[in-house]
Amino acid sequence: MECSGPASVVFDKSLVEYDFGPGHPMSPVRVDLTMRLAEELGVLEHVRMVEAPVADDDLIATVHDRSLIAAVTRCGTEGGEDAEHGLGTDDDPVFRDMHKAAAHVVGATVEAFRQVTSGESLHSASIAGGLHHAMADRSAGFCIYNDIAVGIQTLLDQGYQRIAYVDVDVHHGDGVERIFYDDPRVLTISLHETGQMLFPGTGFPSDSGGPGAEGTAVNVALPPGTADAGWLRAFHAVVPPVLRAWEPEILVTQHGCDSHMEDPLAHLMLTVDGQRAAYVALHELAHEVADGRWVVTGGGGYALVEVVPRAWTHLLAIVGGHPIPPETPTPPGWRSHVTELLDRTPPHRMTDGRTPAYRDWADGYDPETWLDRAIMATRTEVFPLHGLDPYP
Repeated sequence: MECSGPASVVFDKSLVEYDFGPGHPMSPVRVDLTMRLAEELGVLEHVRMVEAPVADDDLIATVHDRSLIAAVTRCGTEGGEDAEHGLGTDDDPVFRDMHKAAAHVVGATVEAFRQVTSGESLHSASIAGGLHHAMADRSAGFCIYNDIAVGIQTLLDQGYQRIAYVDVDVHHGDGVERIFYDDPRVLTISLHETGQMLFPGTGFPSDSGGPGAEGTAVNVALPPGTADAGWLRAFHAVVPPVLRAWEPEILVTQHGCDSHMEDPLAHLMLTVDGQRAAYVALHELAHEVADGRWVVTGGGGYALVEVVPRAWTHLLAIVGGHPIPPETPTPPGWRSHVTELLDRTPPHRMTDGRTPAYRDWADGYDPETWLDRAIMATRTEVFPLHGLDPYP
């Protein structure tokens, strides 16, 4: 699983200024605790740290309407709300200098893309990025600007013709999908809790791409309660065959870890061990289908102490080619910091004590189960569009 080329993480401490304020679920402390844990476990010794630039308005405007940029800038300077652009809501409250903070996240992610396309890095991560809900004309779901979409647009502007995006956040990656829904050069794959139960209420198998881009949107809408075995069964039944058929030039992945059983905002039941298995699988696929060219972002995750730092530290370790054994203890210094800062009891190991295993799709399909019906719905919708048989 070692990385066969250089790896980088685009980060500086001021990225935690993306902060909707006390009480908001997406506290920047989760990013700070991740980087502290990664540093104390020696993960950052195996990646090159790259400073994050701030994206200018012209770069953001390659994806977003100028009216949204003006609204974010105005609200972050003068206060107030702008419902038309999704600002001032419970999800996206206004905060001081929000345009600069959001532009910084965009800049970090675009730099991760540049690291990979320039060849300076084979893998590059923007752990503060992954803001996949923002639309071209409005902010949504804790996401002011869509850093991933801006990064993908930079690839298109350079002439890339086959880009693959895989989103494992518990929420549907609706913003990225919608922005490129009619573009046959961008494949988006999202595995998420079904929109019947969870925000944003989209991402069904029949949402499979616009005219001329049929099959380029792939949605696996998972039943609530899906745990490691079911999630990994769904992943392996859909993602590897579609990626192999697509033959991307570069793989982009979003790693919201709110699929965990302890996450307060959703209803899947994964463990850190199951999430780690997904990261390993995506790393292996990057090498198999994209010659190792892999851009990685963070995303959702609201169990700020219990889950996010461990999950994303595992992710960064895999990016750097030196994965952490699951049984590794969390460092005493990190645990003390968590206790002093938040008066919370931190996890003592990098594992939830599970060994992820799943039943391969080739071993049989059970139409009596919601999970298998969900998987089959996706396969029958998109597999023929990629020249694949949905039934094996």
